[in-house]
Amino acid sequence: MQWLRRVDYSLFTWCNQRVNHIALDWLLGLITHMGGATFTILCSVVIVWLAPHTWGPVGLQCLAALTFSHVIAFLIKKKMRRKRPFHALQQVKVGRFPLKDYSFPSGHTTAIFAIVTPFLFLASQGVALFLIVFAGMVAFSRVYWGYHYPTDCVAGATIGMGSALLIVYMTNSF
Repeated sequence: MQWLRRVDYSLFTWCNQRVNHIALDWLLGLITHMGGATFTILCSVVIVWLAPHTWGPVGLQCLAALTFSHVIAFLIKKKMRRKRPFHALQQVKVGRFPLKDYSFPSGHTTAIFAIVTPFLFLASQGVALFLIVFAGMVAFSRVYWGYHYPTDCVAGATIGMGSALLIVYMTNSF
């Protein structure tokens, strides 16, 4: 466990303090919010209401996966109570909106992977790759801005993708 913690802190320090550029500040400042509740819920609802008929069920899967994964992430956060990096470490570069809840798992990463995953079943390989890279960028941005450790984001991606896969399997089985 100590080995994992050292690797986690080392990766965090590299992403948060070594990788640094004004263009990344702007880009990752924009991308980080795309894992937030407003963006992910709004995207899912718009897809349900406005997308072509074949995409409507995917929007419902996104909403269900978002809800299910959020409950899981919320319960884990309350159980684990891991302090955010900017509260636990010194000299952390932190974004404009420091959060007050716990760090593990990353809710933004959970949410973006929950809504991206159902689309992977309809998308071409190129679009699927773009969606995975996009979700990965949201996760990276959470570490870059000092909100999360890398393991928070790995856990969030696992919860989001796992929840979405379960929802897709259950809705396609009936």
